[in-house]
Amino acid sequence: MSTMSTRLKVGWAVITVLVLLYALFPVASIVATSFKLPSELNTGTFLPSQWTWTNYNEILGPEGSARDLFLPSLRNSIGISLIATGIAVVLATLAAYAIARLDFRGKRLILTTALGVSIFPVISIVTPLFNLWRNIGLYDTWLGLIIPYLSLTLPISIWTLAAFFRQIPWELEQAAQVDGATSWQAFRKAIVPLAAPGVFTTALIAFFIAWNDFVYGISLTSTSRARPVPAALAFFTGASQFEEPTGAISAAAVIVTIPVVILVMLFQRQIVAGLTQGAVKG
Repeated sequence: MSTMSTRLKVGWAVITVLVLLYALFPVASIVATSFKLPSELNTGTFLPSQWTWTNYNEILGPEGSARDLFLPSLRNSIGISLIATGIAVVLATLAAYAIARLDFRGKRLILTTALGVSIFPVISIVTPLFNLWRNIGLYDTWLGLIIPYLSLTLPISIWTLAAFFRQIPWELEQAAQVDGATSWQAFRKAIVPLAAPGVFTTALIAFFIAWNDFVYGISLTSTSRARPVPAALAFFTGASQFEEPTGAISAAAVIVTIPVVILVMLFQRQIVAGLTQGAVKG
């Protein structure tokens, strides 16, 4: 029995290592490429023979050729993603609470519609949005991206928070109302603090979705006025028409990934707590 247990442990350890290598190899490759000289990009070697900050100077340095393209797009990504996340979390919190607590007609239809919107192919609605935004003046604006981002972040936020609210005992809200609290006060002072892990987890997931969007960013913008980083990477150019900007794109990808990695590392406990508590039946 102990031998079988040891074999299982070794087996799971091997599987874990293989999965980690499979998942982290592309990331390691991008990081290594970001430190390569342009002359080493097509040599086929994994690690650079000479580590250099040239690619990072291209996108961050005062004389970098891609600086004016990357920094405005980074600002756009941060601002648009934060605003879209904030709006999505507030609306999803209210909607999910109503779905979890209230009995009304069409509740299942709302959840089904939210699920349908989340799996609807984005590319199929880009052209109508492009024409509509051009006509009403939202093309190449922050608002013109925030509104479509809500269609990406709201459905998953509603589903996650609805599952979480169902696990909070109804008696807590009833006790608060017995003590004289109104429905809004009971929700704000008794339910929201308990739902904080789920709300925080939902906010992170929504932020990652908005942060990684490419289709809306490339289709609904035309200048650095509102273009986010994933779309801006497509406009990077090399020092000449014969040089691919692979190194600069890799450096930009590393910089864009750093905030996501930091958020996950700092708040991994809250993320796990929010996801597991929302998945356990009470």
